[in-house]
Amino acid sequence: MSDIETPASAPARDGGFAGLHDHALVAIEGALAAVRSHAAPTRATSHATWADDRGMNERVKRLRHQSETTQPYLDMERALIETATYLQHEGSVSTPELRGLVLRDYFANKTISIEPGELIVGEKGRGPQAAPTFPELCCHTLADMHNMNDREQVNFLVTDDDLAAQEHIVIPYWRTRASREKIMRAQTPAWHDAFEAGIFTEFYEQRAGGHTCLGSERGVSAGFDEIRADIQAAVDALDYMVDEDAVAKRDELSGMLIALDAVTILAERYAELAERMAAGEPDAARAAELKQIADNCRTVAHGRPQTFWQWIQRYWFIHLAITSETNPWDAYTPGRLDQHLIPYYRADVDAGRLDREHALELLECLWVKFNNQPAPPKVGVTLKESGTYSDFANINTGGITPEGGDGVNEVSYLILDCMDEMMFIQPNSNVQISRKTPRRFLLRACEVARAGWGQPAFYNTEEIVDELLAAGKSLADARRGGSSGCVETGCWGYEAYPLTGYFNLPKILEITLHDGVDPRTGKRIGLATGDPRTFATYEELFEAYLAQMRHFIDIKVRGSNVNTQICARENPVPFMSLMTEDCIARGQDYNAGGARYNTTYLQGVGIGSITDALASLKCNVYDEGRMTMDELMGALDSDFAGEEGARIRGIVSRRTPKYGNDNDYADDIMRAVFDAFRDYVTGRPNMRRGEWRVDMLPTTCHIYFGEVTGASPSGRRAGEPVSDGISPEAHADVCGPTAVIASCAKMDHASTGGTLLNQKFAPAAIEGERGLSNLADLLRTYFDMGGHHIQFNIIDRATLIDARAHPENYRDLIVRVAGFSEKWCNLGRELQDEIINRTEQGF
Repeated sequence: MSDIETPASAPARDGGFAGLHDHALVAIEGALAAVRSHAAPTRATSHATWADDRGMNERVKRLRHQSETTQPYLDMERALIETATYLQHEGSVSTPELRGLVLRDYFANKTISIEPGELIVGEKGRGPQAAPTFPELCCHTLADMHNMNDREQVNFLVTDDDLAAQEHIVIPYWRTRASREKIMRAQTPAWHDAFEAGIFTEFYEQRAGGHTCLGSERGVSAGFDEIRADIQAAVDALDYMVDEDAVAKRDELSGMLIALDAVTILAERYAELAERMAAGEPDAARAAELKQIADNCRTVAHGRPQTFWQWIQRYWFIHLAITSETNPWDAYTPGRLDQHLIPYYRADVDAGRLDREHALELLECLWVKFNNQPAPPKVGVTLKESGTYSDFANINTGGITPEGGDGVNEVSYLILDCMDEMMFIQPNSNVQISRKTPRRFLLRACEVARAGWGQPAFYNTEEIVDELLAAGKSLADARRGGSSGCVETGCWGYEAYPLTGYFNLPKILEITLHDGVDPRTGKRIGLATGDPRTFATYEELFEAYLAQMRHFIDIKVRGSNVNTQICARENPVPFMSLMTEDCIARGQDYNAGGARYNTTYLQGVGIGSITDALASLKCNVYDEGRMTMDELMGALDSDFAGEEGARIRGIVSRRTPKYGNDNDYADDIMRAVFDAFRDYVTGRPNMRRGEWRVDMLPTTCHIYFGEVTGASPSGRRAGEPVSDGISPEAHADVCGPTAVIASCAKMDHASTGGTLLNQKFAPAAIEGERGLSNLADLLRTYFDMGGHHIQFNIIDRATLIDARAHPENYRDLIVRVAGFSEKWCNLGRELQDEIINRTEQGF
């Protein structure tokens, strides 16, 4: 069994609630005792047998088994402790200080444990698979919580004590205070109309701003006491005589100091727990490990890490602080893990305190920690747009060094071996491939991908640098960057680059074809651009489409700018700020423009679907005259019903140029739509001293956007998914993978913040050395053409169809969805069908 410490069994600390007599705080103490009384639940699984074949050692097998067999469950500790902190301090301290106190009190009072055999310690909740809630962002209803417990895919166990705590403590305090309520009240009727129609989504609805990785020198290696001294020096340098913002800066810096204390408290708690466990441990080898864990935690609680093991432990405490402070939807990631670790690896090997096997074991223990952290529960549109509970910790491997040299090193290969053995959906690992990347590394990465579970994804290092340079970064800072979340590019440790939501490009054509009216509701939500039956040319139609696009982008940008300001005011993130340059120097929060670079992203969805729809209109109505606009509109309104509908669908589906086949007729339309979308967004001010940009990714929003969009002129039926990322529509790409990448490369990837391309191959297509070489060559070719990203499902259609029919036989099957992998059985039927229907490529 694990050794568990709650505040009731731990030494007294600052931040505890003992001795408080306020009725509400007494009620919180009782609720905490009740929710802590429930043991972590387990679930039946076949993963134990599977793990026996993967090559990992017995320790890692046991930890992996625990991670995979523990039922995800709701953890109310954070919400209750946060409520107590607000009751004690709100109104008497500044908001940044209050947010720092929330983290300090949580880390001082949360349950902690060290599991049998663990080498890396710390969980975000009470234990593996515990999911804290964030009522300051979104106060879930009791119906929400019942839904979390009852749903078939990725349910979270919710106990009666959890429900009671939510009903009697959390909801009464947070229902009207939560940011979600303030965001929704702040929006215009036009915003609500567009949001409800599925024109766009809003990330801030249930989540917080926050999107970056470990990257700056301070973040990567400085001791916490060094950082504390930096913050104090910034406090001491404040000039109250001339700086009108000095008080606000002091409050922010004070919040940073409190938040930093929180991590030190947590590390020291784990050190004490490990020491107590070591004293009572009969096994000498395990006792020695526990003593080393205690030493690691004490070292990184204050100073710089000295070893490979200590660096990983230090990072993990940072990860817990970032993801416990707020719910930063794309979590947090160590960025270039191989480059951060290589100096410690080499020094440890030279000193004789580490070998390759132990280093791999430590990495695999870190992988277990990532997999132990489900993303916080979400409901409604937010769940539809991101239908996964993988937390998007996207680890980059390879690429180049900050000096521009080859970034592949010994740890890079260790990470590939770790991915291959662990085969976890989390972390979401990728490789950066530069022109300097050795062929051996590329082939090894392709070999891991060939196993068929969707990792690693592949990124183009030179294109990433070009993106960052185009966005105004220095060359030195651009070389520090990479991809996080799904495919989004940022300058790690120096940039705040939150995503704000998805934008439904195909739906806007539907609104255009109905003169600004949403045919699902009959409500006018767009501009009156005219009856399309009266348009004499394709150009008139396209201009009407662009006018609607501009209209909805204006609504979206205005709304998200408002939300950004609400987030900055209500939910500063002092710990994330102290980890991001130049927040300390500016005395300004990450959410308020304190970072060196500040970007805001809008994600375009359905570029393949809108391209094929417009190509069909241009070809069949205007260029070839195969049908009138009235005839095509009639077929769309009936969802291609009847003999006439079927005839028209046959023409638009099979006799029309399609994107994804290296056909300039269609690809030129893709480029025109993309260029307009990019140009209408890029460069707008974002309220954080920065600008808006675009990227092209869907997560699972292409399913939701398809649900709210009627039949398309391309032959897509009403309710079917729109295309994902920059991938072609299902079954449209009929000329092979090289034609797909040729079409995709016609987009200006470097003017985005990231693009996502899915491809599916039958395993037989890449068998043997020749198949592996073909896959590597396809990657090199696409990246030489300027592509940003590509990822693979390597599994045949027949297997997926059988898995849909007999899920009980495929509990271990993992597939690539969008910027993440997920277990097949965790996907809804619509998403399973979409993956089945992706074109199966071959060479």
